[in-house]
Amino acid sequence: MPIALITGGSSGIGTAFADQLAVEGHDLVLVARGRDQLEKAAARHRARHGVAVEPLVADLAEPVGRAAVEARLADPAAPVDVLVNNAGVEIRDEFAEAALPALQREIDVNITAVLRLTHAALPGMIERGRGSVITVSSFSGFLPPRGSSYGATKAWAIAFTDTIAASLQGTGVRMTALTPGYVRTNLVAEIHPDAAFRQGFLIMDAGRAVARCLADNRRGKVVSAPGIVYRMVSGFIELPRRTLRLGARVAGRGRTQHTIAGKNAVAGEPRAAGH
Repeated sequence: MPIALITGGSSGIGTAFADQLAVEGHDLVLVARGRDQLEKAAARHRARHGVAVEPLVADLAEPVGRAAVEARLADPAAPVDVLVNNAGVEIRDEFAEAALPALQREIDVNITAVLRLTHAALPGMIERGRGSVITVSSFSGFLPPRGSSYGATKAWAIAFTDTIAASLQGTGVRMTALTPGYVRTNLVAEIHPDAAFRQGFLIMDAGRAVARCLADNRRGKVVSAPGIVYRMVSGFIELPRRTLRLGARVAGRGRTQHTIAGKNAVAGEPRAAGH
């Protein structure tokens, strides 16, 4: 059976991804910090879906935690077909007032872990000619809240996905950034305890957002914006980028599988960036 690895896989949107990917026939590797909640989630998916579930306890804010997940993604004996970068940290303080260690943790989870885990997963996917990397960004990546470093990290996730997806043209590997607005999760309930808000038109179920994302990924869409309001607004903001994306495809700028595999290039040599 194909394998899906999901970070932040024991709650919220991560649970919705695990449910739907298990229904589609994937065995699961669930990554989270809390062992007890992770073991309970694994047992629930085994009982509900009859799939194999491997719990992997790791703190993605720490180098040792990231290394453990990178090693699992690179394991050729049990290759991962779908990587879902779902784990995230949100610092709600104004940037200038936030504690620097908390801001660093936000970057380590929302940016560093996404970059390193994607880097670990892609070579095997490219070699096999199939695979998907889905990164959970946020609508705030398009319109960051005032003073929010969180929105900046989610904007990075969109740009990162867009850039790497362009280089994967022709490889059989797809990348998608999920950019939900408000989703019914425990986190949103804490931020917005008002019951009327949680039933409003701006909030959606995690399962619905995930179903849209998986469908968009299968269609090769780079950005998945579930919900009609969010889709309309993000579509308007995304229009210049989508135009450039189409132009890149027409011009044939996407690298082929042969090129990405590095058969005609020296691997690991950095190139100077143009400014």
